[in-house]
Amino acid sequence: MLSRSSVSILKWVILTVITLANGNPPEEPIKCQNNFRNCTITNSYGAFPDRSTCHVAQATYPSSEEEIVSIVAKATQEKRKVRVATRYSHSIPKLVCPDGEDGLVISTENLNHVIKIDKEKMVMTLESGVTLRQLIEEAAKSGLAFPYTPYWSGLTIGGLLGTGAHGSTLWGDGSAIHDYVVQMRIVTSGSEKDGYAKVRTLEENGEDDGDMKAAKVSLGVLGIISQVTIKLQPMFKRSVTLVTKNDTDLSDQVTTFGRQHEFADLTWYPSQKRVVYRIDDRVSTNVSANGLWDHPGFRSVPSLALLILRSTEEDQEAKGDVAGKCSGGKLTTNTLIKSAFGLTNDGIIFKGYPVIGYQNRVQASGGCLKGPKDAEITACPWDPRVKGLFFHQTTFSIALSKAKDFIQDIQKLVTIAPQSLCGIDLYNGILMRYVTGSNAYIGKQEDSLDFDITYYRSKNPKTPRLYEDVIEEIEQMALLKYDGLPHWGKNRNVAFVGAINKYKRVKEFLKVKEKYDPLGLFSSEWTDQVLGVKDGLTVDKEGCALEGLCVCLEDVHCAPQKGYLCRPGKVFKEARVCSFVKVTDQWWSRSIEL
Repeated sequence: MLSRSSVSILKWVILTVITLANGNPPEEPIKCQNNFRNCTITNSYGAFPDRSTCHVAQATYPSSEEEIVSIVAKATQEKRKVRVATRYSHSIPKLVCPDGEDGLVISTENLNHVIKIDKEKMVMTLESGVTLRQLIEEAAKSGLAFPYTPYWSGLTIGGLLGTGAHGSTLWGDGSAIHDYVVQMRIVTSGSEKDGYAKVRTLEENGEDDGDMKAAKVSLGVLGIISQVTIKLQPMFKRSVTLVTKNDTDLSDQVTTFGRQHEFADLTWYPSQKRVVYRIDDRVSTNVSANGLWDHPGFRSVPSLALLILRSTEEDQEAKGDVAGKCSGGKLTTNTLIKSAFGLTNDGIIFKGYPVIGYQNRVQASGGCLKGPKDAEITACPWDPRVKGLFFHQTTFSIALSKAKDFIQDIQKLVTIAPQSLCGIDLYNGILMRYVTGSNAYIGKQEDSLDFDITYYRSKNPKTPRLYEDVIEEIEQMALLKYDGLPHWGKNRNVAFVGAINKYKRVKEFLKVKEKYDPLGLFSSEWTDQVLGVKDGLTVDKEGCALEGLCVCLEDVHCAPQKGYLCRPGKVFKEARVCSFVKVTDQWWSRSIEL
């Protein structure tokens, strides 16, 4: 018989796979008291990794490049710090937060126009605030397609470039959005003779090709991207089949699977020893089919269902109900697998594999962005206005040559603690995407496998998670043992410590940064820390390891009063993680110290 908590989770899962007619769009991340002054800004989850509140003196909403130039010139004259915000503010780290409280935030919300589509040359010029969904839809109207994209359609082109966002492939020119940019216009600070602002036009393989390699992935520290021109392809169809297998040979499969199928990815459930292989390739547009992908995780969900899910998980965490989490994780996974993760053969019903559809209908989802406001009756699952999902994300890329050993290390951890990763199944396991090496200075350095892990975060920053130590060990193992590179928009602070030193051409990037912004107006304390210009990414305080603000060095960095002490890892012994220690073990440890 199912437990009460399992029934609650099952109800939520069923609700999430029902397509709702309307969604409640996310709220504006910038809030001002009056006349766009005295503002705060956050991300779409309502909390930065350090849970700080970001205050800014002013927010502006330019609707043209000319307005951007005027705003930047004024900020340069005033020597005011500037950061750029997107419509949905999707990045987890403090990318949007300028220093101090006198800063200026420039929103790209009104820079949302497609300027030109050249069908013959197959290129599109668009403003930096255009969303991925707009890009996809406008390209499709002209019989064109963008080949590889992230799966969430609420990102903007400027945000995609700023964080090095990508889809999944090892084919063609690669999976990163920035590797399809052929021209970019960027507004930077200028000298007095420039009128204190300068519009720079960069082209791939052009006169300023080095600058282009810096601007492709920039963290927003060079200036404000106003326009981007990207390469497109003729519209095509894809055939998608999802196959679930045991994960026994996963470590051997990952190195070859990505070269066998153009849009391959994998979703791994380590505690269940299961993996879902996405067999996904182009097919002729003559094939009669009109499939659609509407991922349940990106749909609007009734706020009541979100409340049930979150309350259930909070209860499980408080009671140490690991069995409940494992049961709920299996129910969630089974339901998603049976519903084909939101794939339908005709936009309504899933009838069986393969699901074949036009590229614009199967490459990305974002149903919760659509529809009128409905007083939060429904919401995106992570909307902070309702009691819904609240989570950490740890995302990194491991070189393909090292992926086999890394996966085997995770499997060793599961052997030692079989139920330790049940919690991530409630957030759809570990998404593994293929990423190609890029010539962008702070882009991916070589062909890699990207691991995206989402997991429970307590509302109380001093409350540890069940099996707190296991994900911490995976995080440290990936970044330290296997030299993983962090996703610029999806991590806790510890993922960025020393990461910039892994980029071979970071010095060239910093030279371009100095040339474009000698006053450092577009930089912030956070970007300086990430780029290695300033210390401070880690914080030495009580409980700091629980939030990923430090790697524990002593017990107080964990939660000793709740039995979580700083200990070596189980497989990666060099790791320092917050492990739950039994009372008798704590007494023995203290006796030895005495």
